[in-house]
Amino acid sequence: MGKRFALITGASGGIGRAIALKLAQEKYSLYLHYNRNEKAIDQLLSELSPFDIELIPIQADLGEKDGYKKLSENIFSLAAIVLNSGNSYYGLITDMDEAIVDQMVQLHVTSPFLLTKELLPKLKFQENSAIVAVTSIWGETGASFEVLYSMVKGGQNAFIKALSKELSLSGIRVNGVSPGAISTVMLESFSEDELELIKADIPMGRVGVPEEVADAVAYLLSDKASYITGQILGVNGGWYS
Repeated sequence: MGKRFALITGASGGIGRAIALKLAQEKYSLYLHYNRNEKAIDQLLSELSPFDIELIPIQADLGEKDGYKKLSENIFSLAAIVLNSGNSYYGLITDMDEAIVDQMVQLHVTSPFLLTKELLPKLKFQENSAIVAVTSIWGETGASFEVLYSMVKGGQNAFIKALSKELSLSGIRVNGVSPGAISTVMLESFSEDELELIKADIPMGRVGVPEEVADAVAYLLSDKASYITGQILGVNGGWYS
């Protein structure tokens, strides 16, 4: 069997890094997408160097209109897509600048849609191909002061469910992983008191770690999930379940 390549968008973030390390253990060769954080990608490449896999870093801004083209043009053989790029935006809807709205919709909705469209012909010739998108608990429940983020993540969930139906007969499974509160840079802006309040609201009494999200992604890409498609798997400690 030849090399099986997976694309991970947003590989320079905490969850992206954990997914890359997990898929390397599963013997995937990796396209590692990043935008600004070249230092984090260099560190990740160093961490992945002991694995006998091919590593291809690709820089592209998926928040820009044509950023997805730069990424797709550098991808060839492909067995899996992990749509993980994203960032949150905190603030009242009445304070949202139109440019921020455009950028968030481009990054979370338009670019993943168009990138997937470009890459599908490369996936269809692979056996057991799969797509997994990392969404958010707010895409399911909504969050005050994160209306924009909730909206685009909800759009990702609808994309997953619809695309899974369209691709089922092509042998391509499509699922999502919906993290709750995970220990990444997105939580660094919270005070200790705020984090304690969040933990108190989570039935398991703690926030998650990126490796737990990565395990869920790897499961949905694996043969163990061969009859699972169109699902949004919550990784949230029972929060809002």
